[in-house]
Amino acid sequence: MPHTPSARKQRIGIELRKMRDAAGKTTAEAAAVLGLNRTKITLIEQGMYAITPDRVIALASEYEEGDSAYVDALAEMAADKSKGWWEDHRGLVSTGLLDISEVEHHAHGLATYQICHVPGLMQTEDTAREIFREVYPPLRPLNIEARVENRMLRAQLLTRDNPMPYEAIVHEAALRMMFGGETVARVQLDHMLTLSELPNVDLRVVEFQSGGFKGAGQAVMYARGPVARLDTVQLDSIGTPTFLTDVNQLKNYQDVIAAMRDRALGPDNSRDFISRIVKTL
Repeated sequence: MPHTPSARKQRIGIELRKMRDAAGKTTAEAAAVLGLNRTKITLIEQGMYAITPDRVIALASEYEEGDSAYVDALAEMAADKSKGWWEDHRGLVSTGLLDISEVEHHAHGLATYQICHVPGLMQTEDTAREIFREVYPPLRPLNIEARVENRMLRAQLLTRDNPMPYEAIVHEAALRMMFGGETVARVQLDHMLTLSELPNVDLRVVEFQSGGFKGAGQAVMYARGPVARLDTVQLDSIGTPTFLTDVNQLKNYQDVIAAMRDRALGPDNSRDFISRIVKTL
């Protein structure tokens, strides 16, 4: 039994709990289906105890879950026993950052909107280092470098073979932040422009003159799952990131992202806008 459950084990447990609650079943009834005790069912639903694909399917059948694509996706998640590259950073970076790495790695598509930071997957090494130097409480140099390495490895998602679709909606404020000074900022913006040319990347800019908009107070990453019911929203916060999985919450953030997309410049105009800022540095 792992001391710290992986993000995917936690998500399997969350979904099984949702199914059981919707079916009006008790932990005792679920335990009887699998031949386990009630404590094991609780641990499974907390992501603290592994469950096999066959048992996922057995519970879904008991709960009369009719969405076969959803059940198959959960079973496939349960079958994956591979160790992710992020595990090499355990103990050096926060568990929350490891969870973000895992969620991103397994996502079928990512969308993010950022107000004051360049999106993490688009940051250069120097920008990432300067941002982590501003973390509170302050980090030791060893932990800063571990976080930078983690972020650079995460960024490979954009350029790997068969990369996922990635949408980044970035406010002008983030483009004009001077983390590390003008030289670092110029290299950062040039890097964003290069990434924006990738066929899987959709980069859009919201200008200052666009005025107020929904979601202005926070940064969000929306990770698409193998089916819509397994999407995940990650909110940035001091300390530990927050993950949302409730279908109503997912719908709310889909709407916010759509509203920001409507407010933003299109991809070509966004690139032109960034290029104009680069010329002022």
